[in-house]
Amino acid sequence: MYSVSELRKGLKIEIDGEPYEVVDFQFVKPGKGQALYRCKIRNLVSGGTIDKTFRAAEKIDKPNLGERDLVYSYQDAENFIFMDENFEQVVLRADVLGDQQNFLVEESEVKVLFFNDRPIEVTLPNFIERTIVETEPGARGDTATNVTKSAKVEGGYEIAVPLFVNEGDRVRIDTRTGKYADRVNKR
Repeated sequence: MYSVSELRKGLKIEIDGEPYEVVDFQFVKPGKGQALYRCKIRNLVSGGTIDKTFRAAEKIDKPNLGERDLVYSYQDAENFIFMDENFEQVVLRADVLGDQQNFLVEESEVKVLFFNDRPIEVTLPNFIERTIVETEPGARGDTATNVTKSAKVEGGYEIAVPLFVNEGDRVRIDTRTGKYADRVNKR
């Protein structure tokens, strides 16, 4: 159990059997009465956020969370198969991964957060490298402006890239934002 005074940004708590993460909090001390803690919390399962106010004397439950390092193996229809160090397979549904499934690279290491032995969140490496498989030809000399064009990387994900990036180039993609970071090399 946590005391309300232990609340801070990033702390994971359990309310009504659901895991939440504190996104923002504010300590309020009115002229009369008890001190209050106003929090914005995000549900780790559904992703929704709510505002919640706690009194200074309240206690908050700790969630049964565990994190494991897994290696992505392959995709089987709507399921993604991961392995741990003991070669035990862990199956994640596409809805748990969401848009992150576009950034999975075979043999890449990920961190998976479990709540009561059920996977609820996947943390990918910050950057991945992919090859551009389809884009319009680049225009020479137009590098002074931040003009971008659409490009499709292996796996089918589309990103906006600068005009100088061509088919066959390898690019680095930020998995947190899903955007182009930089070009790794030329053909």
